[in-house]
Amino acid sequence: MTNDHDAVLAAADALIAAFAESRTDDYFGAFSADASFVFHTTGSRLDSTQEYRALWRTWSEEDGFRVLACDSADRRLQLFGDTAVFTHSVTTRVSTRAGEETVHERETIVFHRTGAGGDWLAVHEHLSPGPAATGA
Repeated sequence: MTNDHDAVLAAADALIAAFAESRTDDYFGAFSADASFVFHTTGSRLDSTQEYRALWRTWSEEDGFRVLACDSADRRLQLFGDTAVFTHSVTTRVSTRAGEETVHERETIVFHRTGAGGDWLAVHEHLSPGPAATGA
C-alpha cells in the first residue's frame, strides 16, 4: 500500500508541477484521454482532455493566460484499490492581458491505475472556489 500511496502522490506532484511551470504537454499528459473536468469558471463539464486542452489554448491565445505559480496545501489522499482520490487547496498565481491575479481554490483529482501495476493517470478533476475566494 505504501508504494501505491507514494506512486499516486508522485503522480499528483508531477501534475501540479507541470501546471505550475506551464509545461502544458506534461500537464495534459498526466490525464487519461477520456478524463472529465468540472470547473467553477466554466459553464459546463468538459468531457475529455482534448476538450480541456482546446479551452486552455483559447484562454492562452485570446486572454494571454499563463500560470505563474501554484502551491498545494491541506493535502489528503484516499486509496480505493486501483482508484485514488486526491484533495487539496491550491493557491495559483496567473497572468492574463488584464494583469496578474492570485486565485484560491479547492481541488479534487481522481486517479486510476492503468493496467496491472501501471501508471496512475488523472481521470477526473473538480475545482471549486476556496474559502479565501468565498469569504467563508
